Amino acid sequence: MESVAPTSDDALEEVAAAPDDRETATVQADADAVTAGETAAEALDEAEAAQPTKPPRPEGTAWYVVHSYSGYENKVKKNLEHRIESMGMQDQIFQVIVPTEEEVELRDGQRRTTERRVFPGYILVEMVMNDDTWYAVRNTPGVTDFVRSGAKPVPLRPEEVDRILRRMEAEAPKIKVSFRVGQKVRITEGPFEDFMGTVDAIDTDRARVRVLVSMFGRETPIEVDFLQVERQ
Repeated sequence: MESVAPTSDDALEEVAAAPDDRETATVQADADAVTAGETAAEALDEAEAAQPTKPPRPEGTAWYVVHSYSGYENKVKKNLEHRIESMGMQDQIFQVIVPTEEEVELRDGQRRTTERRVFPGYILVEMVMNDDTWYAVRNTPGVTDFVRSGAKPVPLRPEEVDRILRRMEAEAPKIKVSFRVGQKVRITEGPFEDFMGTVDAIDTDRARVRVLVSMFGRETPIEVDFLQVERQ
Protein backbone atom coordinates (compact mmCIF):
# COMPACT_ATOMS: atom_id res chain seq x y z
CA MET A 1 0.00 0.00 0.00
CA GLU A 2 1.31 3.35 -0.89
CA SER A 3 2.01 5.78 1.95
CA VAL A 4 0.15 9.03 1.81
CA ALA A 5 2.31 12.09 2.26
CA PRO A 6 0.92 14.57 4.72
CA THR A 7 -0.61 17.62 3.17
CA SER A 8 0.20 21.15 4.19
CA ASP A 9 -3.20 21.39 5.88
CA ASP A 10 -2.39 18.33 8.00
CA ALA A 11 0.91 19.89 9.03
CA LEU A 12 -0.78 23.10 10.06
CA GLU A 13 -3.27 21.18 12.18
CA GLU A 14 -0.43 19.33 13.94
CA VAL A 15 1.37 22.59 14.69
CA ALA A 16 -1.78 24.17 16.04
CA ALA A 17 -2.48 21.13 18.21
CA ALA A 18 1.08 20.95 19.62
CA PRO A 19 1.67 22.96 22.83
CA ASP A 20 3.93 26.03 22.58
CA ASP A 21 7.01 25.21 24.71
CA ARG A 22 7.73 28.88 25.33
CA GLU A 23 4.20 29.58 26.48
CA THR A 24 4.31 26.55 28.78
CA ALA A 25 7.64 27.68 30.22
CA THR A 26 6.29 31.19 30.81
CA VAL A 27 3.21 29.89 32.62
CA GLN A 28 5.38 27.58 34.74
CA ALA A 29 7.77 30.45 35.59
CA ASP A 30 4.85 32.64 36.63
CA ALA A 31 3.51 29.86 38.81
CA ASP A 32 6.93 29.34 40.38
CA ALA A 33 7.24 33.08 41.06
CA VAL A 34 3.83 33.17 42.75
CA THR A 35 4.77 30.15 44.87
CA ALA A 36 8.12 31.72 45.82
CA GLY A 37 6.41 35.00 46.70
CA GLU A 38 3.87 33.21 48.88
CA THR A 39 6.67 31.25 50.58
CA ALA A 40 8.67 34.43 51.26
CA ALA A 41 5.59 36.19 52.64
CA GLU A 42 4.85 33.23 54.90
CA ALA A 43 8.46 33.19 56.12
CA LEU A 44 8.28 36.93 56.86
CA ASP A 45 5.04 36.49 58.78
CA GLU A 46 6.58 33.66 60.79
CA ALA A 47 9.69 35.73 61.54
CA GLU A 48 7.59 38.68 62.70
CA ALA A 49 5.47 36.38 64.84
CA ALA A 50 8.62 34.94 66.41
CA GLN A 51 9.89 38.39 67.44
CA PRO A 52 9.49 38.90 71.18
CA THR A 53 6.87 41.52 71.90
CA LYS A 54 7.49 44.12 74.56
CA PRO A 55 5.06 43.49 77.40
CA PRO A 56 2.78 46.41 78.21
CA ARG A 57 3.87 48.58 81.11
CA PRO A 58 1.61 48.54 84.17
CA GLU A 59 -0.50 51.57 84.94
CA GLY A 60 1.43 54.30 86.71
CA THR A 61 4.69 53.69 84.86
CA ALA A 62 6.64 56.90 84.24
CA TRP A 63 10.17 58.20 83.74
CA TYR A 64 11.90 59.82 86.72
CA VAL A 65 15.20 61.65 86.99
CA VAL A 66 17.72 60.90 89.72
CA HIS A 67 20.82 62.84 90.72
CA SER A 68 24.22 61.18 90.81
CA TYR A 69 27.79 62.36 91.08
CA SER A 70 28.95 63.87 87.79
CA GLY A 71 31.34 61.54 86.02
CA TYR A 72 29.96 58.45 87.78
CA GLU A 73 26.72 58.11 85.83
CA ASN A 74 27.61 54.79 84.16
CA LYS A 75 28.83 53.33 87.43
CA VAL A 76 25.59 54.33 89.16
CA LYS A 77 23.60 52.88 86.23
CA LYS A 78 25.29 49.52 86.77
CA ASN A 79 24.64 49.75 90.52
CA LEU A 80 20.96 50.41 89.85
CA GLU A 81 20.61 47.54 87.38
CA HIS A 82 22.32 45.13 89.78
CA ARG A 83 20.10 46.26 92.65
CA ILE A 84 16.93 45.90 90.56
CA GLU A 85 17.89 42.33 89.65
CA SER A 86 18.97 41.32 93.14
CA MET A 87 15.74 42.67 94.65
CA GLY A 88 13.56 41.09 91.96
CA MET A 89 12.04 44.40 90.86
CA GLN A 90 12.21 43.89 87.10
CA ASP A 91 8.40 44.06 86.98
CA GLN A 92 8.38 47.54 88.58
CA ILE A 93 11.65 49.18 87.47
CA PHE A 94 12.17 48.68 83.74
CA GLN A 95 14.94 50.82 82.27
CA VAL A 96 17.90 52.86 83.46
CA ILE A 97 19.37 55.29 80.93
CA VAL A 98 22.30 57.69 80.93
CA PRO A 99 21.36 60.12 78.12
CA THR A 100 24.29 60.51 75.73
CA GLU A 101 24.88 61.72 72.19
CA GLU A 102 27.71 61.22 69.72
CA GLU A 103 29.85 64.29 69.24
CA VAL A 104 32.55 64.94 66.66
CA GLU A 105 35.18 67.35 67.94
CA LEU A 106 37.36 69.13 65.41
CA ARG A 107 40.57 70.51 66.81
CA ASP A 108 43.63 71.62 64.84
CA GLY A 109 42.57 69.69 61.76
CA GLN A 110 41.92 66.45 63.66
CA ARG A 111 38.56 64.71 63.99
CA ARG A 112 37.73 62.89 67.21
CA THR A 113 34.43 61.14 67.93
CA THR A 114 33.30 60.94 71.54
CA GLU A 115 30.14 60.05 73.44
CA ARG A 116 29.00 63.06 75.43
CA ARG A 117 26.60 62.99 78.37
CA VAL A 118 23.60 65.16 77.60
CA PHE A 119 22.77 65.84 81.26
CA PRO A 120 25.89 65.38 83.41
CA GLY A 121 24.99 64.14 86.87
CA TYR A 122 21.52 62.87 85.92
CA ILE A 123 20.09 59.41 85.14
CA LEU A 124 16.65 58.48 83.81
CA VAL A 125 14.71 55.61 85.37
CA GLU A 126 11.49 54.13 83.97
CA MET A 127 9.53 52.76 86.91
CA VAL A 128 6.33 52.50 88.88
CA MET A 129 6.72 54.82 91.83
CA ASN A 130 5.82 53.35 95.21
CA ASP A 131 7.49 53.06 98.61
CA ASP A 132 9.46 49.94 97.66
CA THR A 133 10.78 51.19 94.32
CA TRP A 134 11.56 54.61 95.79
CA TYR A 135 13.60 52.96 98.54
CA ALA A 136 15.43 50.68 96.09
CA VAL A 137 16.49 53.53 93.80
CA ARG A 138 17.10 56.16 96.43
CA ASN A 139 19.41 53.89 98.45
CA THR A 140 21.49 52.69 95.51
CA PRO A 141 25.17 53.64 95.95
CA GLY A 142 25.89 56.81 93.99
CA VAL A 143 22.30 58.06 93.84
CA THR A 144 21.96 61.30 95.77
CA ASP A 145 18.24 62.00 95.25
CA PHE A 146 15.30 62.15 92.89
CA VAL A 147 14.43 65.34 91.05
CA ARG A 148 11.43 66.37 93.06
CA SER A 149 8.86 69.05 93.73
CA GLY A 150 8.77 69.42 97.48
CA ALA A 151 8.90 65.93 98.97
CA LYS A 152 7.49 64.15 95.93
CA PRO A 153 9.54 62.91 92.92
CA VAL A 154 8.28 64.51 89.71
CA PRO A 155 7.88 62.34 86.57
CA LEU A 156 8.94 63.62 83.18
CA ARG A 157 6.23 64.54 80.70
CA PRO A 158 5.91 62.12 77.72
CA GLU A 159 7.01 64.81 75.26
CA GLU A 160 10.15 65.42 77.32
CA VAL A 161 11.02 61.72 77.25
CA ASP A 162 10.41 61.53 73.49
CA ARG A 163 12.68 64.52 72.89
CA ILE A 164 15.51 63.00 74.93
CA LEU A 165 15.23 59.57 73.30
CA ARG A 166 15.13 61.06 69.79
CA ARG A 167 18.23 63.06 70.60
CA MET A 168 20.02 59.88 71.66
CA GLU A 169 18.95 58.03 68.50
CA ALA A 170 19.94 60.79 66.07
CA GLU A 171 22.14 59.39 63.30
CA ALA A 172 24.07 62.57 62.56
CA PRO A 173 26.56 63.29 65.36
CA LYS A 174 26.78 66.76 66.82
CA ILE A 175 29.85 68.64 65.63
CA LYS A 176 31.90 70.61 68.11
CA VAL A 177 34.53 73.03 66.84
CA SER A 178 37.37 74.74 68.66
CA PHE A 179 36.87 78.12 66.99
CA ARG A 180 34.10 80.72 67.08
CA VAL A 181 32.88 83.70 65.08
CA GLY A 182 35.35 86.58 65.19
CA GLN A 183 38.34 84.38 65.98
CA LYS A 184 41.55 84.32 63.93
CA VAL A 185 42.22 81.08 62.04
CA ARG A 186 44.62 79.74 59.44
CA ILE A 187 43.50 77.82 56.36
CA THR A 188 45.52 74.61 56.28
CA GLU A 189 44.49 73.00 52.98
CA GLY A 190 43.31 73.82 49.50
CA PRO A 191 44.05 76.74 47.17
CA PHE A 192 44.07 79.20 50.08
CA GLU A 193 46.49 77.22 52.24
CA ASP A 194 48.35 79.36 54.82
CA PHE A 195 45.96 82.30 54.38
CA MET A 196 45.05 83.95 57.68
CA GLY A 197 41.53 85.16 58.26
CA THR A 198 38.67 85.79 60.64
CA VAL A 199 35.75 83.39 61.16
CA ASP A 200 32.65 85.07 59.77
CA ALA A 201 30.08 82.25 60.00
CA ILE A 202 29.87 78.61 61.13
CA ASP A 203 27.50 76.09 59.53
CA THR A 204 27.45 72.99 61.71
CA ASP A 205 24.85 71.21 59.53
CA ARG A 206 27.20 71.28 56.53
CA ALA A 207 30.44 71.27 58.55
CA ARG A 208 31.57 74.40 56.73
CA VAL A 209 33.06 77.68 57.95
CA ARG A 210 33.20 81.04 56.17
CA VAL A 211 36.47 82.88 56.69
CA LEU A 212 37.21 86.49 55.73
CA VAL A 213 40.68 86.70 54.22
CA SER A 214 42.53 89.74 52.92
CA MET A 215 42.87 89.57 49.12
CA PHE A 216 43.56 92.37 46.64
CA GLY A 217 43.28 94.98 49.36
CA ARG A 218 39.86 93.89 50.58
CA GLU A 219 38.29 91.21 52.78
CA THR A 220 37.01 88.29 50.74
CA PRO A 221 34.77 85.52 52.16
CA ILE A 222 36.14 82.01 51.64
CA GLU A 223 34.10 78.91 52.55
CA VAL A 224 36.06 75.83 53.60
CA ASP A 225 35.54 72.57 55.47
CA PHE A 226 35.90 72.51 59.26
CA LEU A 227 38.98 70.33 58.87
CA GLN A 228 40.68 72.90 56.65
CA VAL A 229 41.16 75.53 59.33
CA GLU A 230 42.95 75.71 62.64
CA ARG A 231 42.63 78.19 65.45
CA GLN A 232 45.41 80.70 66.02
